[in-house]
Formats: sequence, C-alpha cells, structure tokens
Amino acid sequence: VMETLGSAFHTKTIEGYPGNRSHAGCRYADQIEKLAVERGKTLFGAGHANVQPHSGTSANLAVYFSVLDVGDRVLAMRLPHGGHLSHGHRASITSKCFDFRHYSVNPETEQIDYEEIEAIAEEIRPKMIVAGASSYARLIDYERLAHIARHVSAYLMVDMAHIAGLVAAGIIPSPIDCSDFVTFTCYKTMMGGRGGGVLAREA
Repeated sequence: VMETLGSAFHTKTIEGYPGNRSHAGCRYADQIEKLAVERGKTLFGAGHANVQPHSGTSANLAVYFSVLDVGDRVLAMRLPHGGHLSHGHRASITSKCFDFRHYSVNPETEQIDYEEIEAIAEEIRPKMIVAGASSYARLIDYERLAHIARHVSAYLMVDMAHIAGLVAAGIIPSPIDCSDFVTFTCYKTMMGGRGGGVLAREA
C-alpha cells in the first residue's frame, strides 16, 4: 500500500471518469480505476461502485449532494451517541448545507431506539435517513431502517466506514441490499490506503 501511495498515480491529476477525463495521459489510471470499481462491486456484492472519494466524509458529501438540495432535512445519529461529524454535527460543513435532525440510543439499553427514529421520521419527514456510526458497537437493523425510510419516502444511506472490513469478510450483515447508498473508507478495517467509496445495489 505504501509503495502504491508513493507512485505517480498518487499525485497525478485525474479528473472525470474513465474514458472521459479532463486531462490527457490517463490511460493507465483508467485501467486502475476500472479494476478498483469491479473489485469493489465483487467484494461487497454491489451493483455499482465509485472509488473516487478521498475519504469517508468526501463519500458522504458526494451522496448528500447527489440527491439532496441545500436545506433538505436529514435524520442521523447524534455524535455523542455514536454518530459521525459528517452526519450533521455543527462543527461539520454538513450542518451548514443541510437541516440535520438527530436520533439517539436508548439510555437504558444503550442501543439504537428504532421506535424513536420512526416517531421522529413521521414528524419531520426527512428526505434522507443516515445509518452507521463511528462508535456504536452493536449490529444495526438495516432492514428496519429501510422500512422506516420507505414509509416516509426517504433515501437510506449507510456509512459503514468503521466496519467495512467486517462486512467484506462476511462477519457481520451487509447493508447493501436494503440501502440506497453505502459509503466506506479504504483505511480503518479495510486496511488500505487513504480513500473512500460509494456503493449501491442494482436498481
């Protein structure tokens, strides 16, 4: 990984998509990106993959701006309860672009309160629900969240940056089949270089 990060590909300007770049001299970069996309799709059982984000936060921003308008309402996990800065915390640019509301863990069980999520979603009708966390040590019921999202006509995005390696290895359930978008990082449990990705199932 370190050898690859020290190669010309790490600093080369490669804008656009394979076969449609803004700069010349990208033939081999195109081959590498296509290979990474195919391997990402195969590894996670996804219908679509984008490997261009530089981090998990960049991947989240790419998803937000692909289907949301500035000011749209989003429901995500509260940071002190296990969420992530890019899930609408006031210190993140995401809170300045979108109207984030937050759900919590149950103080008694310390687990996600799905009934609370359902009640909040019914009340505020978010355009997107964000699942996934940076410090939540339990399995997440993606099917239940997908049901809630469908009920209020919201997108479901899962940020699996911290658990992608466990999903890839089949150790824990995958969110791919019941989510509209899944984001991840190449580092953390994937043990790769700096970077991120966006996955989606076949329509």
